[in-house]
Amino acid sequence: MQAQAFLTRHQAAWCAAWQALASQPPAPAVLATLTTRYSETHRHYHTLEHLHACLRHLDSLADLAHRPHEVAVALWFHDVVYTIGASDNEQRSADWAGTALLAAGAAPETAGRVHALIMVTRHDQPPKTPDAALLLDIDLAILGAPAAIFDAYEQQIFREYQAVPSAAFRSNRARILKGFLDRERIYHTPRFHDQRETQARANLARSIQALARTPV
Repeated sequence: MQAQAFLTRHQAAWCAAWQALASQPPAPAVLATLTTRYSETHRHYHTLEHLHACLRHLDSLADLAHRPHEVAVALWFHDVVYTIGASDNEQRSADWAGTALLAAGAAPETAGRVHALIMVTRHDQPPKTPDAALLLDIDLAILGAPAAIFDAYEQQIFREYQAVPSAAFRSNRARILKGFLDRERIYHTPRFHDQRETQARANLARSIQALARTPV
């Protein structure tokens, strides 16, 4: 998705969410940096298209959010730092969001909640709040997409990691996908679970088998 088309669709909502949390309007440089980061050339899945999909999910599920503006701002920042192979992308993204909010006059507890929401996208612990559960399900919505869309996503991930030796990529990717498949529930909210759980499990099992059978 081109940056201008993305901004046409989402800029007003960005401003509304930000102004609901902070006493100062969003600095143009913040939005410019966000769109630039999501447009980096090494990204093939973690792009403006992914952010667009996340925000569309939130639009349709806003009734599930306790603090929808905080979820929205967390989604905007959740992949703003995306260095291939780095283990601190979420931490750096969360720190960036928290610092930007505090600088704009947001209450420390607000900035702290947004920071915590971004940190749960590490997907290494169960969500502790309804908003965290919703954000996690939105971030993982692609796992339960129709098979062709999921398979395209897998290819995009492979392209992001194309510099990694194929055998190492396949082993690590299979481990990650199996981690999701082995969970009692992939999706935490009833709506996502009812609509996407079965398809997600089929997609994950098929991809794990493909990774074990042949190079991507």
